[in-house]
Amino acid sequence: MLSLWLPRLPADRIRRESFRSGGRDNGRSCVIVAKQNNALVISALNDAAACLGLTVGLPLANARAICPDIDVFDADEAADARTLNGLAGWCDRFTPLVALDPPHGLLLDITGCAHLFGGEAALMNALCGALTRQGFAVSAAIAGTPACARALTRHVHGRIVAPGKELEAVAPLPVFTLGADDEITRGLRRAGLKTIGDVAARGRHEIAARFGAALTALLEQALGQGDVPINPRRPPPDYIVEKRFAEPIATDSAIAMTLAGLARTLIVAMEKQGKGARHLEAGFFRTDGAVRVIAVETGRPVTRGEIVDRLFRERLDALADPLDPGFGFDLVRLSAVRTESVVQEQRDLDARVQDNDEVAALIDRIAARIGGHRVVVHLPQDTHIPERGALSLPAQQHLVAAMRAEWPAPVGSEPPLRPLRMFARPEPIEVRMAEIPDKPPRHFVWRRVTHTVVRAEGPERIAMEWWRARKGRPTRDYFRVEDETGLRFWLYRDGLYDEVAENGEALPPAWFVHGMFA
Repeated sequence: MLSLWLPRLPADRIRRESFRSGGRDNGRSCVIVAKQNNALVISALNDAAACLGLTVGLPLANARAICPDIDVFDADEAADARTLNGLAGWCDRFTPLVALDPPHGLLLDITGCAHLFGGEAALMNALCGALTRQGFAVSAAIAGTPACARALTRHVHGRIVAPGKELEAVAPLPVFTLGADDEITRGLRRAGLKTIGDVAARGRHEIAARFGAALTALLEQALGQGDVPINPRRPPPDYIVEKRFAEPIATDSAIAMTLAGLARTLIVAMEKQGKGARHLEAGFFRTDGAVRVIAVETGRPVTRGEIVDRLFRERLDALADPLDPGFGFDLVRLSAVRTESVVQEQRDLDARVQDNDEVAALIDRIAARIGGHRVVVHLPQDTHIPERGALSLPAQQHLVAAMRAEWPAPVGSEPPLRPLRMFARPEPIEVRMAEIPDKPPRHFVWRRVTHTVVRAEGPERIAMEWWRARKGRPTRDYFRVEDETGLRFWLYRDGLYDEVAENGEALPPAWFVHGMFA
């Protein structure tokens, strides 16, 4: 486990934002303050302020008395969290298992990854060097457990603990490096236990009785006697292929060629295990630390590299925020986040299989360009309520179900009973004249236009689903009407003329237009 601690994260974030806006580092003291107990206290500071004797937790009034000429900024925990999350995304280039260790830390599971970078020491030096060049102060350590590595980063930088040497490494460290609550840390100091070694020398039952079982578990993890797996911010993908560049690439042609080559390599790796990709992500790592991830989904498992290349070309061409290479990408990664086993189908005798494949490919291309949530299919539902008669679902996940769905067969010689265009919400109309109790309106006003009904069919009475929680009338009477200009509407009367409200007053029905025929 590699632990990263960024003790100056808020101050470093502010300095980076100043650089981006055209400012320069003037070397002034900078403190970030937060409100605690109705007083402003220092929650973070830069190195210049620390050299003046300022510390975290010092009231702002005392800090101004020590150094009147300091720059003061309000704490912004949300911005700090975004910065930390961005750094976690950048660390994906070293290992896919990266966990947040808030407020200012990260945990990386580098098991099986260190040899790719020349060993654990080389990996840690490369990571810390890159973060330093990006303007972050960083402390790092490697140990067998997260608690041990985290404790070391709070006191010493660059330590690599061999297996079985955890007790020797953490014994001289102050108790605050354990990461326990401040109240527990103060209690340990009052009891004369100032180092982790002092705490480890006492019986576990004594520590648990005085400070709780949580501290005992944390102590055992720091000593390497127990372990808790980290919780990665993103689940590791099923397959990963990547390409690193000694000279960063920035042109569209180089990016397209790289993606095409990675797609072929990824397909070959999946074919060996009979897998096809359903969710793909392309990650572009810029030299300045920015990371851009582009994702595409498919309705069926993809087993051809040219299809993957085409989908990403469609996605990149349709981006509202185009891919900005900046000073170039030094790493491009293609991941199959979700895969499925490929089922072989008969293709030479059944023409429908080929047709389905073409429809699925078309849906994938459209979804890559405009978004999968905008491409939907409609599935019939077992209900007689018009607005609930069809369910809209993403086409990529429900294409097979849509092809197998059975809709009511229309009668060839009869006009359609339902309009081709049904409104998402029925629109109210003003009925000027109608015969009661069960006749259609003679005149009605819709969207400020008066329509005169010349032909009508109905009514078709639909009883609402009373067992559902719904505010409305129990019945609807639908009419198919045509006005003097030839427009055909689907109207309904909500309620009956003889209904009475709970207070005894007459409750007149309301009229709505629910759709239009062609």
